[in-house]
Amino acid sequence: MDSKILLVLCVAGVVAGDKRPTFYGPPQFSSEESGPVQYNFNWAVDHDPSGNEFGHQESRDNDNTKGSYSVQLPDGRLQTVTYYVDGDSGYLADVQYQGEARYPDSDEVRSYAPPRPTYG
Repeated sequence: MDSKILLVLCVAGVVAGDKRPTFYGPPQFSSEESGPVQYNFNWAVDHDPSGNEFGHQESRDNDNTKGSYSVQLPDGRLQTVTYYVDGDSGYLADVQYQGEARYPDSDEVRSYAPPRPTYG
């Protein structure tokens, strides 16, 4: 008798575990979320002690996106990328550099030596 009850409980558990949750389905969007896309943002960093300058600005109106970002390169130049995206036309970028590339003299270059192994 006990084995029959155990068998019925096992079968009921398998059947209950096989049911898929009913909350799965395509995402539901409100009409506000499917409206035209518009945003505008920008940020910038100017860190004098390290000489780092970088930033990003972008604006979008429906399928038209445009913006630019800049970064201070290790060789001293400022790289600025200005881009434009119009629908399915792809990402069109214009890259500009300001300043002259500077490389340190051989006396200024630090050499790297891996740490010496220590055995305990």
